Amino acid sequence: MQYMVSKPRWMRKLYGPCIWELDTGRREAFLTFDDGPHPSLTPFVLDELAKYGAKGTFFCIGSNIERYPEIYARIRAEGHGVGNHTHDHLDGWRTANKRYYANVQQAAGLIGSRLFRPPHGHVTPFQVRRLRSRGYEFQVVMWSIMSGDFDPQTSAEQCFRNVADHLRPGSIVVLHDNDAAEANLRAALPRLLSEFSRQGYHFPAIPERLLY
Repeated sequence: MQYMVSKPRWMRKLYGPCIWELDTGRREAFLTFDDGPHPSLTPFVLDELAKYGAKGTFFCIGSNIERYPEIYARIRAEGHGVGNHTHDHLDGWRTANKRYYANVQQAAGLIGSRLFRPPHGHVTPFQVRRLRSRGYEFQVVMWSIMSGDFDPQTSAEQCFRNVADHLRPGSIVVLHDNDAAEANLRAALPRLLSEFSRQGYHFPAIPERLLY
C-alpha cells in the first residue's frame, strides 16, 4: 500500500484551509486515532494513554459509536478529544457532495464535535470550504505524520520509526483504532509514549475551537 508519511507543504495547500500541525510553543504533540470506537483496541489505547497522563483525539465513525456506545462514553469521560469521521467512513473524492454532507451531519448528531477529519484524507477544497461555512462550522484536521499502522506491508518497527523520525513540537500524528492497525498499534504506541515522554513531550487533546 502506498502512503506518504508526511505531505510536503505545497501539497497541503491544494486541500484548502485545513489544520496540519498545531505548534503551541511548548513541547507538545497530538496523537489522533481514526475509525473507532473498536471493542478491544480502543480500550487498549485508553489504558496506554492513561499510564502517561496523555490525551488523544479520537476521530470516530458514527456507526461504530452506535455499535459501542459504552466505549465512546469512556473516551469522553476520561477527557479525550473527539472528532467527526463521517457516519459510514465515506470517501469525499468518490461520494456525491449532498450524500457526503448528510453523512457528516448524521455522525455529528452522535459526536457533538466541530473537529472533522475526512476518511483517507480524501476531501476537495470545495468540500473543505463548505464544511467550514455557516451551518457546518467544522475545523478540518489533517495530519503532519502518517504512521502507516493500517498497512500490512508496514512492520511495527517501521510504524514506530515513521513517527519517531518525524515527530517534533506541534506534530499531529495519525494512528488507527481498527482491525487493520491492531498488531502495529499494540506494539508501537507504548514505545512512542515511553520514548517521547522521556524526552519531555506532553500529549494533549486537540482543542475543539481553533483559529487558523
